[in-house]
Amino acid sequence: MLNRTPEELSRDLRLYAALMLFWLGKLSSGAAAEMAGVPRVMFLDLCDEYGIPVSQITPAELRAEVTG
Repeated sequence: MLNRTPEELSRDLRLYAALMLFWLGKLSSGAAAEMAGVPRVMFLDLCDEYGIPVSQITPAELRAEVTG
């Protein structure tokens, strides 16, 4: 099936589930990384790869925070 071993499929499904739950705001990046079985920094890189924002703050909110 999909030229993947059962172990590879299992790992992929854990990663995809972790990415989706993080995107939905159900898991923190640390919890999602743990679920996916990867270091947090790698998980954040994977979020970028899959187009998942790692911050919910808008540019306007960021400007307001920075300028006080």
